[in-house]
Amino acid sequence: MKRFWTTVAVDADGVVTLDGRPVRTPGRVPLSLPTPALTAGVVAEWQAVGDTIDPRLMPLTGLSNAAIDWIAPDPATFAAGLAQYGESDLLCYRAELPEPLVARQAAAWDPVIAWAQGRYDIAIAVTAGIIHVPQPPATIARLGEAIAAQPAFALAGLSTIVTLTGSLLLALALAEGAIDADTAWAAAHVDEDWQAEMWGVDDLAAQTLALKRRDYDGAIAFLAAIGIPA
Repeated sequence: MKRFWTTVAVDADGVVTLDGRPVRTPGRVPLSLPTPALTAGVVAEWQAVGDTIDPRLMPLTGLSNAAIDWIAPDPATFAAGLAQYGESDLLCYRAELPEPLVARQAAAWDPVIAWAQGRYDIAIAVTAGIIHVPQPPATIARLGEAIAAQPAFALAGLSTIVTLTGSLLLALALAEGAIDADTAWAAAHVDEDWQAEMWGVDDLAAQTLALKRRDYDGAIAFLAAIGIPA
């Protein structure tokens, strides 16, 4: 879609407008946002549009649309889908060899697991290899409660973090300020970084990783704009 507006503003109801007309989500809901920071960020995205709209450059708008259209109508069901990542969290499946990689995984992942066990009063099963090891039902229930306690807009941003990292634990630690964004990203890519060090950087893999990092950074900016972590 080509740019068709001149002025981006916010009306008296807090809805973002283009030349005085309300911006609407794909579900045709007026784009009203929960915080001044997020509103300002979305306005900046629309102001920055050149000749044509590129949704990839508008993560705050995209995640806001998702929160309003997909998540807010049934946040419990959406949160339950994210909670399923707790069954096979990245941090729970370790390499068996080589020892330096095992040690690097432990250094990056053990502190997050220790935090989660203390924060939520749960036991987390960790294994070496890729064979699935079930988590205690009480653990899954408690992690599910933790993610379900997040509001719809937070769930929108956290869903990107969970899917890009493969870790519900990293997302929860981020949401509660137990780790920062760079630490979470590095923890999620211990294996890839190891492979690059051992065998060199693959250009295609590097391009894919850069796109993922762009989406990740967009989600982090979105969460910061709604005050997550507080």
